[in-house]
Order: sequence, then C-alpha cells, then structure tokens
Amino acid sequence: MSATKYLTEYQNLELEAAAFRRLLKHLDENKQVQNIDLMNLAGFCRNCLAKWYTAAAEERGLEIGYEDARERVYGMPYAEWKEKYQTP
Repeated sequence: MSATKYLTEYQNLELEAAAFRRLLKHLDENKQVQNIDLMNLAGFCRNCLAKWYTAAAEERGLEIGYEDARERVYGMPYAEWKEKYQTP
C-alpha cells in the first residue's frame, strides 16, 4: 500500500510546500538557466510560477500582486534579478 494514502491533508500540504521551496532553491542556485530555456524545455518559467502563486492566492481570497509573487519566486525584485542574471 502507498504511504501517501495515510498522509493527513496537512502533511500533504507540508510536503507540497517543501517541494515548492526546493524548486525555488534549485532555480535560485541555477540562475544561469534562463526563463526562455525553461519555457522551451519544460513549458513553464519563473514568471509562470509567479502567476500560479498569484492565482492560488486569489483563489483563497488573498491579495498578492504579481510583482510581490515574482519577488518570492526570484528571491529579489525582478528588475534586480534581470539586471544581474538575465542574458541578452
């Protein structure tokens, strides 16, 4: 039997949140990977994650702006990340 059948809703939420944090950490550790590379290979990018984060907040009645969500995903304001890490 699958162990996931015995997880509580809260435990599952914790695991999903941990996986999301690990994804953000991985992207942060691999800034050389450009959004266009992610879009071409995976069909999503950092901006997509920010949009999904904003949508999830909206679905729960929370107001989180897109720029705030991008700062969460990028680990800094987007303009700063773009200046430091985005290649031409």
